Amino acid sequence: MAKEILVNFDPKEKRVAIVQDGKLEEFFIERPQEKTIVGNIYKGSIEAVIPSIAGAFVDIGLPKKGFLYLSEIESYFDTFDLNEFGTPKVEKGGDGGKHGGHKGSKKDFLNNIKKGQEILVQVVKEPFGTKGPRLTCHIGIPGRDLVLMPQEHQIGVSRRIDGDDERRRLRQVLSEFRMPKDVGFIVRTAARGKSKQELWRDANFLIKLWRRIEKISKRRKAPVLVYEEYDVSLRIVRDSFTEDVEKLLVDSKAEFYRIQRFLRTFMRDLARKIEFYPGEDLFEDKGIEKQINRVFETKVYLKSKSYIIIEPTEGLVVIDVNSGGFKKNLEQEEAAFKINCEAAIEAAHQLKLRDLGGIIVIDFIDMMQESHRREVFNVLKHALSLDKAKYDILSISKFGLVEMTRERIHNTVQSISNTACPYCQGKGRVRSPVTVSITAVKELKKYLKDKTLAEVNLNVNPLVAEEVLKDKETLKFVERRFRTKINVIPNATLHIETFSFS
Repeated sequence: MAKEILVNFDPKEKRVAIVQDGKLEEFFIERPQEKTIVGNIYKGSIEAVIPSIAGAFVDIGLPKKGFLYLSEIESYFDTFDLNEFGTPKVEKGGDGGKHGGHKGSKKDFLNNIKKGQEILVQVVKEPFGTKGPRLTCHIGIPGRDLVLMPQEHQIGVSRRIDGDDERRRLRQVLSEFRMPKDVGFIVRTAARGKSKQELWRDANFLIKLWRRIEKISKRRKAPVLVYEEYDVSLRIVRDSFTEDVEKLLVDSKAEFYRIQRFLRTFMRDLARKIEFYPGEDLFEDKGIEKQINRVFETKVYLKSKSYIIIEPTEGLVVIDVNSGGFKKNLEQEEAAFKINCEAAIEAAHQLKLRDLGGIIVIDFIDMMQESHRREVFNVLKHALSLDKAKYDILSISKFGLVEMTRERIHNTVQSISNTACPYCQGKGRVRSPVTVSITAVKELKKYLKDKTLAEVNLNVNPLVAEEVLKDKETLKFVERRFRTKINVIPNATLHIETFSFS
């Protein structure tokens, strides 16, 4: 089987799966109430400048203020004539350089940044937890083959495009185009092998789009959305629908026609590959639904019957490698090496599939030989190189630990689909019935200490009631000491950790 993109439409959500040889490679969910804001461009107003964290908070019209580094604000004031946006421009120094030459000190520059000043920003990271969105002034507007950079009058080429001849050809094509002085371009991986006409058509579209954004920015007052990124269907089609994709299957006629119109406008040569799927359940029929369900599981089994455990926390992601049911008759060192190589490939795949980011620690099984540790590290790096997200990685330690970071942009599939358990409040553990029974009796003693009661009801979960009643001697002791009768009342509606007295 070849590579396919599957689009499943439901009024309450859109799901997109990228499948290679029947294996789920990437998975995306988007819901109307949780639509991504990454890529959106806003005209915002500066809410507060905090020199101690070298940043500012910007009101872009969302519940949480966005965070912007001060260095980007300084660059922005130097690049744009802010009078065009209705904001006083910070005066440049005599050298007229892009980043500096401000008259006076850094302190003078900060003093010129006032609350309410308007600024054009783009969202580069979703809000996470209590943190608002991360913003940038270095705006980039992606097209099919190019990314327009309004502040950069230069041409860059994606590192993923191999071959010096092709890289030179692409640069030459763009350099022949009469670009406005205030924009530059980055050539995307999809541009490999594209003709001059195709590249110029993409560049013209992006320039017209940027001019429209500028006009909206000048006319409207902050905070306001001036450009909205495509939804998940069109975004994945734009970024991932390449010649190596055999089919694009869509199970909704309305969504099929919408994507078809998009393809005819921007990717006419690939429009022949889109098909409407008339069946009842696209993902189930393609054998993808079971794979999607496994995305939410903590434990991932490997072909060798070993497994990895993936535990995302608020600050980092921990991946633990375990031998599990591995039964090959090998020495301990060889077995650890085989399992770790398999786990390295799967760990990289799961990071991409679940879109996990931030700080990541992978705990491999201990290996004594340095050559084995080095080989496992190389296997992991190669597997990570197939991921579009940026990453940074440190060498494997003698304890078998790998520390790395992975670019985190969007909310994960788990955070969109799951919520904290109302029973354990997200801890993943609850106290045992024995522990709760001991605590309940201790609290009962405190409750009775300053009271004179003929009887008292101890209301507990049935499992806890069972444990309390097992220890009849303790109950009799408490009754004699406080001269009261204790009634243990099982209540199935109570949380196992909850108890009360009445």
